[in-house]
Amino acid sequence: MRERPRGSGRRPTPEPPEPPPAIEVAVRYLGTRPRTRWEVDRRLRRAGVDVGEIEAVLDRLTQLGYLDDASFARWWGEQRDRHGPRGRRMIEAELRQHGVPREVVEAYREEHATPERRAEDAGLPSSEDERARDALERHLRGRPLPEDRKARQRIGMYLMRRGFDADVVRSALRVAGAEAGDEVP
Repeated sequence: MRERPRGSGRRPTPEPPEPPPAIEVAVRYLGTRPRTRWEVDRRLRRAGVDVGEIEAVLDRLTQLGYLDDASFARWWGEQRDRHGPRGRRMIEAELRQHGVPREVVEAYREEHATPERRAEDAGLPSSEDERARDALERHLRGRPLPEDRKARQRIGMYLMRRGFDADVVRSALRVAGAEAGDEVP
């Protein structure tokens, strides 16, 4: 039997597929959760899309309503209220980390300074004090507030790391202590 010369029966390696259009990359990225304009811009830059094309894609997605930093800020704050209450300072810092412009963060702050809530937000905390009490309750997970002063200080520091002001933390600890039947300084 004759041997075939090497390489004679092989297929040529196929060309790699063309990279998907920039809009497709952006839409796929937006498919998992809402994103900010800055996040989509970074994703497209990582994909090697031209700067001019990035601007066109971002503008088109904004026109279609897929990119809106103000609605992202509302969504982010709502997710925090539902799943992991944070203080106003922490939420604003997280929004800045996601590239939300300063004026949008300020508008978000103004919007949440009013006690008016939408019907779908009925179960969410409406004030900083309520958020702190909710975070404290979740942290304790049904356990009573400890009587030890050091343990209460640690819990207070936990709440402060989550973005709550010292006055709000003291108030939340005072309310939790009053509900437990003891006096909190």
